Amino acid sequence: MSSTEFVYITYIRTTPQGLWQALTDPDFTVRYWGAALESDWRVGSPVVWRQSGVTVADPEQVVLAADPPRQLSYTWHTFTPELAAAFGFADEFQATVRAERRSRVVFDLKPVGATVQLTVVHTDFDPGSTVLESISGGWPAILSNLKTLLETGQTLPIEDQPAQDRAPQQQPDEEQPAVAGEPPAAH
Repeated sequence: MSSTEFVYITYIRTTPQGLWQALTDPDFTVRYWGAALESDWRVGSPVVWRQSGVTVADPEQVVLAADPPRQLSYTWHTFTPELAAAFGFADEFQATVRAERRSRVVFDLKPVGATVQLTVVHTDFDPGSTVLESISGGWPAILSNLKTLLETGQTLPIEDQPAQDRAPQQQPDEEQPAVAGEPPAAH
């Protein structure tokens, strides 16, 4: 790992197809990330980010690679004033991250026995990047939550997650989407 990239490797007891679904299905991403990522997941297609009542759609926020269920890559989301307001980002933080160049994230999925090795490489940062510093704290929590959800069917307790990475709590009577790799519940 260099000073201009973030790398995280974990092993998840699931299938490559189940992990791919968890990375690309907005019903799943919202459960462990708090953000619904919407796209048709074809190279060049937009990735629309919905979180905390804010929709971020930007023509530069696109799919860079999609090879199901082996690799997915997209440009990182746009830091809009609406997103900053929803998360209570300070004006100085917002100005700093908006001035930085857009980064990209790559997810590599590799079957290893009964698990999948997930390697996340978030790159294209300038030295001293504020976004890199921010995502370096966020990715471990998000990916731990993803792993826990896929392996247990539940997310981590909300109080154990950093505030910016918390998925909204669902009420007990709300139907939960099936865990990736499992069929959805019958309606």
